[in-house]
Amino acid sequence: MQVVVFSILFKEGDIPIIQELFDLLHQEGIMAYVYAPYLEQLRQHIELKQEVGVFEGYLDFSVKKFDFFITLGGDGTILEAATFLRDAQVPIMGINLGRLGFLASIEKRRLAEAVCMIKKGQFNIEEREMLYLESNLPLFGEVNFALNDFTLLKRDTSSMITIHTFINGSYLNSYWADGIIVATPTGSTGYSLSCGGPIIFPNSGNFVITPVAPHNLNVRPVVISDDSGFSFEVAGRPVNFQ
Repeated sequence: MQVVVFSILFKEGDIPIIQELFDLLHQEGIMAYVYAPYLEQLRQHIELKQEVGVFEGYLDFSVKKFDFFITLGGDGTILEAATFLRDAQVPIMGINLGRLGFLASIEKRRLAEAVCMIKKGQFNIEEREMLYLESNLPLFGEVNFALNDFTLLKRDTSSMITIHTFINGSYLNSYWADGIIVATPTGSTGYSLSCGGPIIFPNSGNFVITPVAPHNLNVRPVVISDDSGFSFEVAGRPVNFQ
């Protein structure tokens, strides 16, 4: 079995749990590949009882077989990990070292149990929908996937923008607003929720379109099927959008 160990930021207070993870992987005979920038931070603080590989990025999935992607941190770490995973179909196991644990749900005290369970194959995989993005301008580069949400926002502090919205090529609405959010069920508890959007369960098969500060009071979030295609045309006096 081979796993990737991924984190964004090394904190000295996490040394005991990180050491425990690598000790457990060694005991279970699991080969670990560590995200390169994180490995550089670890080397002076963690005793590695077996040689570890280096994980560079998305292209590594085409040359190596990974069984799990283990993240150390909070939900933000998992969202960052999703930009590396993209469509690789490798499950994430989130060890919660942060504050929020909606996605990174494994507590530190259950680390040994979690590693033992994946080694034995005793686990359930929860599938999450992602967004795939295209644009007429080179906005996204290679990272054109989103686990949480996609937003169109004005940058200026003056006039609102108009966002003409289409679903599967059919006209839906024109939003006069500061912006618009397209959220997955995972992202429905984030920015979309703070703008009045509903909470959507992961297996519901839906996305939600939520306007940001709409001009029309009768404009509300819309829940649609997750097999739909969205397209947007943006107009307005402001010249900068993000």
